Amino acid sequence: MVFMRFVSKFLFIVMLVSPAATWAAHPLITDDAGTQGRGNYQLELNGQYDSEEETVSGVSVKSTGGQVATTLTYGIVDTVDLVLSLPYQWCNTKEDGSTVYNENGISDTVFEVKWRFFEKDGLGLALKPGVSFATGDDEKGLGTGKTGYRLFFIASQEIAPWAFHLNLGYIGNENKVDEETNIWHASLAATYDVVENLKIVGNIGVEKNREMGADNDPAFILGGLIYSISKSFDIDFGVKYELTSSETDISVMAGTTFRF
Repeated sequence: MVFMRFVSKFLFIVMLVSPAATWAAHPLITDDAGTQGRGNYQLELNGQYDSEEETVSGVSVKSTGGQVATTLTYGIVDTVDLVLSLPYQWCNTKEDGSTVYNENGISDTVFEVKWRFFEKDGLGLALKPGVSFATGDDEKGLGTGKTGYRLFFIASQEIAPWAFHLNLGYIGNENKVDEETNIWHASLAATYDVVENLKIVGNIGVEKNREMGADNDPAFILGGLIYSISKSFDIDFGVKYELTSSETDISVMAGTTFRF
């Protein structure tokens, strides 16, 4: 039973210590190449609920949890944004109905810079380097315990009423929790303007498994809606499903975006 408690706790830590989402068009995981413009701000308040169930060595393991993330973006010039995200996480793991792990708190802070270096005929290209700071308690499973870094290439193509976005990224996942340090990411998203102020969004992607030595990489598919109440205020909702067994079974996502 001691071994099972370690396994179940480790599995959920791996699921939750991934860097907080700081993408511009929540609920999408894939970012777009757009920037805010000089002197403009964007504030995102996003929530996510995760649920995972599996059987390990005959023991039923159920993990639930989620996060609330606050992300502030500021345009220092028309083509460059500064992005700061601070998430609060919680998680609970049960074995055959008995709680073996229950923690909550601030996770790792992420700071990024998005540089849109090309824009023409609806095509935008950007680079997004970033740093994650070890503000979460790694001993409680709320952070990595070390400063990490990442670099993403972003491509967006608008063909009204469609828009398509591609992300290719590398994450230097420096950590104290026995995870892989070299993580790659690839994802593709699309949005469609159904009517004025309402978008349908879809997303698919895969990322290198953070569990040391794992040979099954987590892949997801996501669907959702973004509704613009005004030019400066959006609300959104999405559901993310697993495509491979190492991905979280289901995540329900909702958020608001303010621009000023």
